[in-house]
Amino acid sequence: MKVTVVGAGAVGASCAEYIAIKNFASEVVLLDIKEGYAEGKAMDLMQTASLNGFDTKITGSTNDYSKTANSDICVITSGIPRKPGMTREELIGINAGIVKTVSASLVEHSPNTILIVVSNPMDTMTYLAHKTTGLPKHKIIGMGGALDSARFKYRLAEALEAPISDVDGMVIGGHSDKGMVPLTSHATRNSIKVSEFLSKERLDQVKEDTKVGGATLTKLLGTSAWYAPGAAVSGLVQAIACDQKKMFPCSTLLDGEYGLSDLCIGVPVILGKNGIEKIVDVPLSDAEKQHLAESAEGVKKTNGLLEF
Repeated sequence: MKVTVVGAGAVGASCAEYIAIKNFASEVVLLDIKEGYAEGKAMDLMQTASLNGFDTKITGSTNDYSKTANSDICVITSGIPRKPGMTREELIGINAGIVKTVSASLVEHSPNTILIVVSNPMDTMTYLAHKTTGLPKHKIIGMGGALDSARFKYRLAEALEAPISDVDGMVIGGHSDKGMVPLTSHATRNSIKVSEFLSKERLDQVKEDTKVGGATLTKLLGTSAWYAPGAAVSGLVQAIACDQKKMFPCSTLLDGEYGLSDLCIGVPVILGKNGIEKIVDVPLSDAEKQHLAESAEGVKKTNGLLEF
């Protein structure tokens, strides 16, 4: 199992670290445009192998895509990160060019790969990958919902004053501050609906805190977060590599599902060795349906800024 991560910055390096520590991949290739950067990160990570007990080989490369050849899974984290006050959508001009070039180079050397897109605005970058790579739709996955759901569960556990292992919940919709749709109607504590424990007002606060989860961290850190995004990516990669058939909300190209077409947006999917193996139809409340439709309009508006 060979995994390539393009972009050796904070998110990419964290992603490589979590994949290696889980010890399911034989090789992880870190690639970056900055001279020596990926090589340095790879060496630093390899020097933790005996301490963290993993045998995954991590190698680094400066923009040499031949080193990524025959990768089973490729992750694109490259692009400029958010700064305080920026929306994910404001990154589109620069990041679209980067994602288009990177995805083409990856597919050239690994035509059978499964592509996971992390670069923002993520839903639009995933759509761009669909339009430009020629890969089958089940082999292109946008990572946003897994991260948003982890942030949702963190806020739910905080509100419930419960251990996180007690809590389950999911966020669908666009990976943006306004586009996220936290499914409070389906959220549970040990299979009991959270609405049994929390007032509507407190649940609404959890939803709002979840939606600005990334912006909150960007304001505190001065740049985008990396631990949780890296962990979210590694979860998707492991589900595919180990054929786990796990359900995650991921950005996928829709063709009538949820009443939406010709856009990528977060919905629940089953991930296995073939990538997206099934799109799961979850019943939504009228309010959730409305929010998802509004989120889709926002994603389509951002897609309209793309130049193919």
